Amino acid sequence: MKFIVILTMNFSNRKASPVQLQYVIWGIMFLVTFFSMLPMDGPGQSVIYAALNILFYAIIVYGNLNFLMHFFYEKGRIVQYVTGSILFLVLAGTARAGLILFIYNRFFAEKPTPFGIKAIAYSIFTGLVVYVVSFIIRLALRYFTLKQQADEIIAQKSQVELDLLKSQVQPHFLFNTLNNIYYEAYRESPRTALFIERLSEIMRYFVDESPRKVVTLGTEIQFLENYIALERIRIRHEVAITFTRQCNSATGIPPMLLMTFVENIFKHGIDKSITGNEVNISLVQSDAHLVFQTMNLLHIQQTDTATRGFGIKNLEKRLSLLFGNNFELRTWTAGKYYHAFLKIPIQ
Repeated sequence: MKFIVILTMNFSNRKASPVQLQYVIWGIMFLVTFFSMLPMDGPGQSVIYAALNILFYAIIVYGNLNFLMHFFYEKGRIVQYVTGSILFLVLAGTARAGLILFIYNRFFAEKPTPFGIKAIAYSIFTGLVVYVVSFIIRLALRYFTLKQQADEIIAQKSQVELDLLKSQVQPHFLFNTLNNIYYEAYRESPRTALFIERLSEIMRYFVDESPRKVVTLGTEIQFLENYIALERIRIRHEVAITFTRQCNSATGIPPMLLMTFVENIFKHGIDKSITGNEVNISLVQSDAHLVFQTMNLLHIQQTDTATRGFGIKNLEKRLSLLFGNNFELRTWTAGKYYHAFLKIPIQ
């Protein structure tokens, strides 16, 4: 018995599937039955009887687990389950007793043994024992299945942690490289070094801050200022940008809510070929709300439809997930200006 337990444990430790584990269990049961019969019945008769017994044991186990429990017990039909189990055990026990007695009388008996109630009762009783054991088998299979799932989750978690460490190493390598470039550029061109510093801060925001659920307004404003400074490089003519801030920089908000409006300004609201581009940005905190507004001059290529693209639609969906209906988002044109308005609750 100790050997069987050790064998089963070793097999399960090798990441065997529940199906493979069942094959091992039935194989062990066959060997136990065979060797217990061998001294009295001889090899041939023992093989046949062991095979027949294991076959009927399997019918009882899987008949209970896959049919009776599935169609009756798990659906709360307890009376039908009990009635079906009794009928099933009587039929299986009678069939097993009749088949074994038939084979014994046909091939092994010196004189035929009559088919009686004693043989049927014994067969039903052993079937009942196996029927009870089937619940233990069910629990064991669930245990090994859950253990396998837990091992897989642990393995996946370890892989995710490893990937996270790798993903952290790469940005930090890039930040260190940018810092080295910054110091080299500062000697020759302080203005270029300033832009490198802005780029480094933007990338640091994406890596460290954007995955958070909440960031401070001060962090968000700094990100917007860095973005605006870099966008100015791409524009040939100077842009008149006014950024008004009347808010507490320690107030927390979800990250990347304000970015869409500013990004749309540089994507759709500025004509890079002309002078006179004008942008007004306002961030005002009042009571329990934060109001963010942008206004830019319209030009020939810009329309209200053009600026309400995927960015605004995605922002609207995100706001709905964050605040339900407790927010206000509007865009409109008035005269020669394009306006965007966002109002969200804050704590």
